[in-house]
Amino acid sequence: MIAADGAQLGIIDTDIALRMAEEQGLDLVEVAPLARPPVVRIMDYGKYKFEQAKQARVAKKKQHVIELKEVKYRPNIDDHDFDTKTRHARRFLEEGNKVKVTLMFRGRQIAHPELGRAVVQRVAQQLADLAKIETDARLEGKAMTMILTPK
Repeated sequence: MIAADGAQLGIIDTDIALRMAEEQGLDLVEVAPLARPPVVRIMDYGKYKFEQAKQARVAKKKQHVIELKEVKYRPNIDDHDFDTKTRHARRFLEEGNKVKVTLMFRGRQIAHPELGRAVVQRVAQQLADLAKIETDARLEGKAMTMILTPK
């Protein structure tokens, strides 16, 4: 048994331990039930639960959730449009988010997936300084997708 101030009281009968906790106006909490004999502690259980919840709230506030942002391209994209979209992808990566590069095919463009793959590889090459490829480019229906993560 462990006292409220942290001192070890040794092996004590359950009835006596409960009475001691009751006299102090605290709870008797089983800390290590698998130990032989089980370890119990005298503490204010409500206060303990409140402190645990408070620590969880602080930890949640500090965590950063990584989002998946998407940038869409076309196989015959112009240079200026390509640069603008790649600049957006660069900004997303700098913010610490993942970027999904989607290349959309229309009509007969699907007959030449190598043109789309060239655009996707050009994006990866432009962003190679701050991103690595998580999922390589693959064709799914009429779209080719690739996922980039910040380094």
